[in-house]
Amino acid sequence: MSAGPRASDAARTARTSAAVRALLFGNFAIGAGVMVVAGMLGDLALGLGVSVPTAGQLITLAAFVTCVGAPLSAALTSRIDRRALLAGSLVFYAFGHLLCALAPGYTWLALARAFTVVSAAIFTPQAAATIALIAPPAERSKAVSAIFVGWSIASVLGMPIGNLLGAYAGWRWGFGAAALLAAVGAIWVRRTIPAGLTVPPLSAAAWRAVADNRLLVGVLAVTLLSAAGQFTLFAYIAPALTAATQASPAAIAGMLGLFGAFGVIGNMWTARHIGRRGPDRAVAASLAAIMIGVAFAMAVTLALAPGVLPPLAARWTAWPLLFAACLFWGLGCFAMNSAQQARLAAIAPALASASIALNTSGMYGGQAIGAGLGGALIAAVGMGALPWVAGALLALTARLSSRLRGTHDAPAHGVP
Repeated sequence: MSAGPRASDAARTARTSAAVRALLFGNFAIGAGVMVVAGMLGDLALGLGVSVPTAGQLITLAAFVTCVGAPLSAALTSRIDRRALLAGSLVFYAFGHLLCALAPGYTWLALARAFTVVSAAIFTPQAAATIALIAPPAERSKAVSAIFVGWSIASVLGMPIGNLLGAYAGWRWGFGAAALLAAVGAIWVRRTIPAGLTVPPLSAAAWRAVADNRLLVGVLAVTLLSAAGQFTLFAYIAPALTAATQASPAAIAGMLGLFGAFGVIGNMWTARHIGRRGPDRAVAASLAAIMIGVAFAMAVTLALAPGVLPPLAARWTAWPLLFAACLFWGLGCFAMNSAQQARLAAIAPALASASIALNTSGMYGGQAIGAGLGGALIAAVGMGALPWVAGALLALTARLSSRLRGTHDAPAHGVP
């Protein structure tokens, strides 16, 4: 009699693992398509005959569309079969990137880009809501976190891939590569995700339920504040590193790659252990790591302040501090978002489609706020102020997060 339940549990675990792998790759395809533009920004500007800041508006446009589109897509797609929705969004993403690759000029590329990133607004939050439906309750937090490893990997590889393709093959090939990845992801998702899965319809009452849930609203506020704090500094990290170290572009790229590699490690560690530790503790650990990293960035500004150290000693002191900043900030950065998604799913699984969509919106909204604040600070007082303001916002984030309780922090039995 015991063999039947054990076989059923093993089959469900196998289905969950297969779904996690497919959605992880889908998130990698989505993330690579988002990051490829930043990687080949200079080649885009040169090829299109526009300035780098003008080309950079493609990034702003994508963030705005994703911010607005995530909750709208959650509201409009709740009745659609999850397999059809997720595979279809990746097909749409592939087609949109082909349009980007064929765009005759900047205006057409901007329109195609806005059209394309609608898929990013759909796929990432709805993938999290879908895996929450597939995974057993004891494995739900772990599964939700695991699929976001794909975004972490894209954050490491997307920019270098875009940079290399833009430099050696042309920017159109960068969009072509993103289209290919999305097409592969669509096939994988179509073959793996079971048919017939739907989420509860997101009526006005569902959105009100999210708004009336103190814990959900608090977690969403943590996402917004965290993104704003990090992007106050991170949006300007490349020029800040150049100004601080006077290093070559290759050295700066290596430092950013190191940050991304630590991000993957941190996200994978969180995905592996969140089921046992609980999402609240995972968020707290991620925030602590981010704050330590930003504290090391503050130490860099102190070491480089005029009169503190001789110029040569200041520069040599800055490098180990920067390495420590990349280590800790990277370990917490991507893991933070994964843990937040798991936190929302744990609080109210039936509302996960709406709450995770709003979390995506909050993440991109916070990035826009942080980037704007950082630009204003640079204009007013210089780059040295960025780590301090970022640290203050992150301290406020940690304070708010610590006040939230009731997000299923009890250890999940049966999770390795």
